Amino acid sequence: MLKCRTAWQKLAPLARASSTLCRQNVKRTVLKCDSTMTQVPRVQMSSGTPGGDNTLYIVLVGATCLGAGFYAYRTLTSDKSRYHDRISEIASRPSKMSPQEQPATYMQTEPTAEAEVEPSGDVWIVLTEAAPEVTAATATESTEPPPVSEVLSEPEPAPALEATLAELTEQPSAPVIESEPAAVGEPIQEESPVEPLAPASESEPTAVADSAPAEQIESSTSPVQSEPAPIMESAPAESTEQPPAPAAESAPAVEAPAPVSLPEIPAHAPYLLIGGGTASFAAARSIRARDPGARVLIVTDEPDLPYMRPPLSKELWFSDDPSATETLRFKQWNGKERSIYFQPPSFYVSPQDLPKVENGGVAVLTGKRVVHMDVRGNKVRLDDDSEISYDKCLIATGGVPRNMQVIERAGDEVMKRTTLFRKIEDFKSLENISRDVKSITIIGGGFLGSELACALGRRSTESGLEVMQMFPEKGNMGKVLPEYLSNWTTQKVRREGVNVITEALVKNVSFQDGKLEIKLKDGRLVKTDHIVAAVGLEPSVELAKSAGLEVDSDFGGYRVNAELQARSNIWVAGDAACFYDIRLGRRRVEHHDHAVVSGRLAGENMTGANKPYWHQSMFWSDLGPDVGYEAIGIVDSSLPTVGVFAKATAKDTPKAATEQSGTGIRSESETEAVASGEMLASTASPQAPQQEEDYGKGVIFYLRDKVVVGIILWNVFNRMPIARKIIKDGEEHADLNEVAKLFNIHED
Repeated sequence: MLKCRTAWQKLAPLARASSTLCRQNVKRTVLKCDSTMTQVPRVQMSSGTPGGDNTLYIVLVGATCLGAGFYAYRTLTSDKSRYHDRISEIASRPSKMSPQEQPATYMQTEPTAEAEVEPSGDVWIVLTEAAPEVTAATATESTEPPPVSEVLSEPEPAPALEATLAELTEQPSAPVIESEPAAVGEPIQEESPVEPLAPASESEPTAVADSAPAEQIESSTSPVQSEPAPIMESAPAESTEQPPAPAAESAPAVEAPAPVSLPEIPAHAPYLLIGGGTASFAAARSIRARDPGARVLIVTDEPDLPYMRPPLSKELWFSDDPSATETLRFKQWNGKERSIYFQPPSFYVSPQDLPKVENGGVAVLTGKRVVHMDVRGNKVRLDDDSEISYDKCLIATGGVPRNMQVIERAGDEVMKRTTLFRKIEDFKSLENISRDVKSITIIGGGFLGSELACALGRRSTESGLEVMQMFPEKGNMGKVLPEYLSNWTTQKVRREGVNVITEALVKNVSFQDGKLEIKLKDGRLVKTDHIVAAVGLEPSVELAKSAGLEVDSDFGGYRVNAELQARSNIWVAGDAACFYDIRLGRRRVEHHDHAVVSGRLAGENMTGANKPYWHQSMFWSDLGPDVGYEAIGIVDSSLPTVGVFAKATAKDTPKAATEQSGTGIRSESETEAVASGEMLASTASPQAPQQEEDYGKGVIFYLRDKVVVGIILWNVFNRMPIARKIIKDGEEHADLNEVAKLFNIHED
């Protein structure tokens, strides 16, 4: 480049001077309108250089052209040499891919005049006279292929290759090269040198490659119809993860590779619901209703699909079908039969198919427990160390039955004879135990304990089972019902065949002589075969630590805002949610209706609804088919109460209520209807009923600062919207007897 620049600096003044003289002569000639242009004398073309001659100009121009041509030729020759050297160096490298992975692509090269191309079936053989001679022995001894610029020279193919080519004429579908080398000393003709292939095992067909780099020339391999020749020993190819392609139909029978199966646990779920209870199922249905193409994954540590829990302590115990324990189908109080499961298995998609299902769906991953939650990485870790990422997550882990410390300290023999009632497996276990033992003692006087006592007491008359119930209160459901109604309920439970032991504080439990001995603080001793502990529920908040979520110190459970959010993309519903009630303050509710409503609202908010939780959830309890109640708000026996009762009729029973509503889960028939009619006022002060009265049906109001904060409808059904409106209004009423008339309790 320096030489060219110097030459140009010398030639530039000459070129400028010559062009100036030419333009001046042309201008003068055109102005004179001459027909022909006068040839400029040679001397006028002189550049004025010393000597007055143009010889130097001609010599310099010619030298420049020759120099440029020589430079271009040398550059091209050098580039070509470097190109061939580079190709040779690349071709000489040991291959890191097995023949199964190496794709087959033909390098198109222009044959020289000396080259002759001969087709043979589907294999093109290039014969080049200038190629050096390479024998099969050389190719066998070395694992490195010769350079691409070298091709084999011998025109006569090996006998093994001839047989292969003859067979290939019958299979024109793909180029085929024998995977085993020819005998030593026999030359092989190919289009270009091929990197030695590792010998395939007899049980594996050779894979057909799809494509190859431009620097290498690969031939596709395929099974042939004839019996393969013996394979010579050579270095095995590196193992790969890609399975070999299956053999053609005409090839020898070989085992086809197993189909690639999707992982059991999907790596990602747009909507991840932790927990398989009522709240999760309600959220899943709500999500699918607002987002029909949503993919929802429910993760539960139980082996069952989502199911309803209330029948486990109610209707299932009153079924006359001996197979109900296995089928989990029961008759409601109205005689209609249904399953405990919300939906049959056909409703769900498998977790493996969830990522690829076209219109989305709901999948349930059973038997898995979430042990860690990464809120920054939007993923969770399961107990088998697998991880699932999510876009939005719902925590609906519910709770676990609370045990008594005196039982936990009593030892393994006592623990083996104690049931903590919560799941399907607990129901099946207790049902079988009730048929094998002679006595069962239920510790706890709340909803669950009283319901199980009435259910098991029914069997006391059938099989001679002794059923006892003990609790520290003065009567059944003493923490919820006012004292007079609690005492009446206790008598009702006793009439069901249950030995009720009130004001019983357990001091010690031991196992002696094949019996469980329960010692009370007042000195009483109770011997039994089995214990059912029904002393409350402990919310499952194990994920709070890893997720950094706040747990309420007073009520337990995850603290959430009005939209049931614990984080921007994390919601909590059901028993584990501690929410703020705009009328009653912060609360945590452990009932079916709350699980349904909170789960449904959380699902709507996960799809962008942003609705606050204003619903006053209800709950109910049945002491058999004849006595039941529904409640809403804060029902605490420590609050002042006012009860208004009337004589009951045949239609004022849980059985009649389900016949009217058509469902055994009475909250399913609830609507958000607003009670109509104005509140009636009166100056008369309410009076509590006397204990000798017959509490057939009635309404119990719970007051705080003279405002109704809770209502129990005793054997009064399908009136919950009225009770909900009374609590929502939050007004002070002078005469609650008149308010009770809104529930039509005096109708015949």
